[in-house]
Amino acid sequence: MKMKKYLLFVTLWLCMEAVAAPTSVSLIPKPEKAEVFEGHFTFRQGKPVSVYCDESAAADLLEVLAEKFKPAGIVLEPVSDPKKAQLAFVLDATVKNGEAYSLRVDKKRIEVRASAYGGLFYGMQTLLQLFPAAIRVPDAVQCADWQIPCIAVEDAPRFGWRGMMLDVSRHFFTKEEVMKYIDELSEYKMNVFHWHLTDDQGWRLAIESFPRLTEVGAWRARRVGDWWTRERQKPGEPATYGGFYTREDVREVVEYARKRHVTVMPEIDVPGHSVAALVAYPELACFKAPDAVNVGNKFYGEDENSLCVGNDSTFVFMEKVLSEVADLFPCPYIHIGGDECFKGFWSRCPKCRARMEAEGLDNVQQLQSYFIKRMEKILKDKGKRLVGWDEISEGGLAPDATVMSWRGMSGGIQAAKEGHHVIMTPNEHCYLDLYQGEPTAEPNTYSMCRLSDSYAFEPVPEGVDSSYILGGQGNLWAESVPTFRHAEYMVWPRGWALAEVLWSGGEKDWSDFIRRVTVHFERADSADINCSRSVYNAIVTPFTGSDGQVWIELGKEIDDLDIYYTFDGTNPDKHAPVYTEPVTIPLNATRLRVMTYRNGKPAGQLLSIETEELRSRAKNTKRVVGNL
Repeated sequence: MKMKKYLLFVTLWLCMEAVAAPTSVSLIPKPEKAEVFEGHFTFRQGKPVSVYCDESAAADLLEVLAEKFKPAGIVLEPVSDPKKAQLAFVLDATVKNGEAYSLRVDKKRIEVRASAYGGLFYGMQTLLQLFPAAIRVPDAVQCADWQIPCIAVEDAPRFGWRGMMLDVSRHFFTKEEVMKYIDELSEYKMNVFHWHLTDDQGWRLAIESFPRLTEVGAWRARRVGDWWTRERQKPGEPATYGGFYTREDVREVVEYARKRHVTVMPEIDVPGHSVAALVAYPELACFKAPDAVNVGNKFYGEDENSLCVGNDSTFVFMEKVLSEVADLFPCPYIHIGGDECFKGFWSRCPKCRARMEAEGLDNVQQLQSYFIKRMEKILKDKGKRLVGWDEISEGGLAPDATVMSWRGMSGGIQAAKEGHHVIMTPNEHCYLDLYQGEPTAEPNTYSMCRLSDSYAFEPVPEGVDSSYILGGQGNLWAESVPTFRHAEYMVWPRGWALAEVLWSGGEKDWSDFIRRVTVHFERADSADINCSRSVYNAIVTPFTGSDGQVWIELGKEIDDLDIYYTFDGTNPDKHAPVYTEPVTIPLNATRLRVMTYRNGKPAGQLLSIETEELRSRAKNTKRVVGNL
């Protein structure tokens, strides 16, 4: 009801006056060059906008643009002569690469030039960011003049691989939610959607050769609560939680992504992370397959979750699965996982030991490498290239494998030095399932990756030939992400930071980035996208001082925040004590409360942390007081 009232208010207000161009631009990712001029271009209420687009790109581009303009009541009227168009998308072979573009807005005309569809599409996305945030209010703004600033932009990406991953195994997201995710990432010039389709908790892709993968492997018992602490599925308990994508669903998603210049890369995670497959086809296990798809309970090392590499039927299975995957996805790459493979059952399995002896393999690491190399051969025969997590390096890399480095940068560095292409996605910068602020104020997860950590990401390590670094991506694992609404909360704004890192070159400017993020929070609010504001919260760091006392340091990611705190049970406001230096816990205090203000107004969440929690954290950190 509140949202409907807000939309009605916006609609009535906009009908009374033109929506003016912003006084400064706040583009994410930041373009190479942008110069704002005096004046603006106006889209007139009720008057169609003449638009030209080169025929090779017209249908897709104008379809997406019309979709974005529809809520604002802006109607496009195609014309065949670019000189007669108010809005022109022109192919120009002189633009330096396919994703580069130029955008020129003056008082009478808007022109985007690029050498390929990708560049025209990204020029369109920049154009859309020039509009006021209200253009993103769905189905509410139909009767206003709209203004955008006069500007000249020259822009090109730093990396060709700018990806975002979504794990749909731990929690299933609908086809429509997946497409919304693709649309959101494409707005920030990301161009790869990594679709993590299979894991221990669900097989999400229909495979005609093996129907039980989705008949059985796509479903598990319903559970809530923290991951790894859940009660196992009971014998006979209904398995009703889950879902999967049909072949037609996949084709629809791939086509939707193509129109947004996004390539969809599937992941079939093997040989580990295979509980769902083993439950569906128990003969693929070394000894005994689990009885049920994992619900989030502990199992690693206890239940089998790796395909038996000594079993010839495993390779028949993988040949058929990867053949169907290759047929469904035009992407030149297929991700086969290769991570966190428990090898304890292999070491005891007679079939695996016989395979090792027959192939002259010394250990189970080499057995995994043998498996990965056979996967690469299957994919090569299908015209595809293999991508795997950095564990595929263990035991020897497949000859042409591309490594996705997640356990820090070291795996990627080593692979690049061996002449392999690398996609950098180190967890400390790129894992979007981690905490992004004070844990007591966040949904439960583990470890920490703040917005500033994502923005600090540098994909090319010192001493590495940059030609081997394809780019990078953000990864959203979904163990603690049960809804799409929460997926958005975890991805944005950290995804904006990664988008800028992967697109923009030059020196970083954190303060300017935060200025632009503030504007994009408004844009996301207008579109009803759930963004995290954790960057506005205080950073609470307890430590044990040299005097043996527990001290509290209160930090911040944004320089112009003021921090106020209390220990007396009251909620702090700007009349409470202001934080200037580390403080101790007063005698008998039971709770610390912290609030941030910006420009005299509340900025972050109210943090409320029990003093026992602070003392527990302080045990792991010791410092000399006064030497922080």
